[in-house]
Amino acid sequence: MPAAILGKKIGMTRLYDDDGNNIPVTVIQAGPCFVSQVKTAEADGYEAVQIAYDDVKGRNSTFQLIGHDAKAGLGPKRRHREVRLGDGESSSYELGQELTVEVFDEVKFVDVIGTSKGKGTAGVMKRHGFKGQLATHGVERKHRSPGSVSGRSSNLGTGKPKKGIRMGGRMGNSRVTVRSLPIVGIDKDKNLLLVKGPVPGANKGLLMIREAVRLYKGKARLAKA
Repeated sequence: MPAAILGKKIGMTRLYDDDGNNIPVTVIQAGPCFVSQVKTAEADGYEAVQIAYDDVKGRNSTFQLIGHDAKAGLGPKRRHREVRLGDGESSSYELGQELTVEVFDEVKFVDVIGTSKGKGTAGVMKRHGFKGQLATHGVERKHRSPGSVSGRSSNLGTGKPKKGIRMGGRMGNSRVTVRSLPIVGIDKDKNLLLVKGPVPGANKGLLMIREAVRLYKGKARLAKA
């Protein structure tokens, strides 16, 4: 199984290396998580493990989730995520097994998945970085507007905007994956994971941390070293 765990963002701070360089790091409360379900190829058609995180009072959960977690010998959990496994890997996991930050002992780079901060409705200048219209004499008061959206002949003569055209709308509040963040430190006693750079979302937001799926050549060499 690729190393993966659920956690929450604590905040950002800085560390200094031996040469006095300032390293911005994000502190993540990684786990502990528990195995709430093990899926096998015989029973489910594929192999996966479901991990549960964050205790919740029974009155704030549902009967279905309470019963689901009880099968694994767990109390009610707030978050559940599934991690796909390779052939034959599900046999190494059992219901109720605890997963801590120690799963990243041999990992040097991780991907962090979270929900970005919601910023409400925004125009094209803020949302996409458009420069806006000219602010010179003769231009109407439309300096922050997107300009022409679509002509009738630009999309096969349908007169509709092309799919994917950048326009104003909801900004943020979407799933974001930050790839290949270096692990700076691990605190096993407090289940803390320190990664270099920012991660998506606000403090106390839910995160999924997994071993980096793919690396650029430079980081790939460091990971093998």
